[in-house]
Formats: sequence, C-alpha cells, structure tokens
Amino acid sequence: MAASSKRIAVYSGTFDPYTLGHADVVRRALSLFDQVIVAVAVAHHKKTLFSLDERVRQVVQASAELGDVRVLPFDGLIMDFCAAQQACAVVRGVRNLTDFDYEMQMAAMNRKLRPQVETVFLLPDAPLQCISSTLVREISKLGGDVSQMVSPAIAAQLRAVHASKA
Repeated sequence: MAASSKRIAVYSGTFDPYTLGHADVVRRALSLFDQVIVAVAVAHHKKTLFSLDERVRQVVQASAELGDVRVLPFDGLIMDFCAAQQACAVVRGVRNLTDFDYEMQMAAMNRKLRPQVETVFLLPDAPLQCISSTLVREISKLGGDVSQMVSPAIAAQLRAVHASKA
C-alpha cells in the first residue's frame, strides 16, 4: 500500500506512564486504521515523572508487537502534527463522562482548526477503564502494585524511580 493511501490515525498524550489502557486504545485503533502514530507530547505544562525520551521508549517497547505503530515525540498543536503526518484522524481514549466532556470540546476545536481530520473516540476494555496515568503514578509512589495497569517493564521503571527518590 502506498504511503499516501494509508489511513493514518494519531493517538496523542503525555503517556506518563504508558498504561495497558493506552495500549488497548492503540490495539483497537489498529483495527480501524492502517497505521497508528502514538504522539508523545513534550508537555511543557506538566511536571512529568519520566522524561520525553523515557516516555517515547516506553511506548516503543510496549507497542513492538501490536502492528503498524510509529512512536514520535510532538510539541505544538496536534492538528499541525496530523497535517505533517498526513493523518486522517485523531484517536482519543474515553473512560468516562468527564473524559467525554473534555474530549468533545477538544474535538470541536480541532475540527475548526482542521476540518478534514476526524476525531474518533474509543473505549478501552471495561477492566482497563479505571486506569489513569495519574492514579498509576500515585499508587506506585505509595508502594502499591501496578502490575495490572502497566507492562512489567514500566512497572519496574516506576519502582526504580520511586526507590531512587526514597
């Protein structure tokens, strides 16, 4: 398939850390699109636990077996990134009504910026819907078991980060 005829979707986020819920959304998106680009945000507005390079590496490692997934860092407007990558859609994971309300507002604004890029909302598998990166970081920081929320490699990285700060 020629690059220009590929249906490319972008899934953006901070991914601090990349959870099993994120991976599930990517897996679902791959059933709808030829390629998914996971766009890891620089996130100037947030104090992240992991650096941009670490977060990109986490997503690359966790996505290795999924199929046609590219992982790229990004900064700026997601619609500009979509244009540069020739993406036809933005994929957003929605876990609950709070997510949906926020994502609807973002989708409407993104449509004003680039009407040719659709926003597609995907629900993660039910057992994964309660997982958020914020909760994973907090549970891990307090010594809790996050093995059902992130890959084994990311769980080990979380333990190491918190052990180094103890």
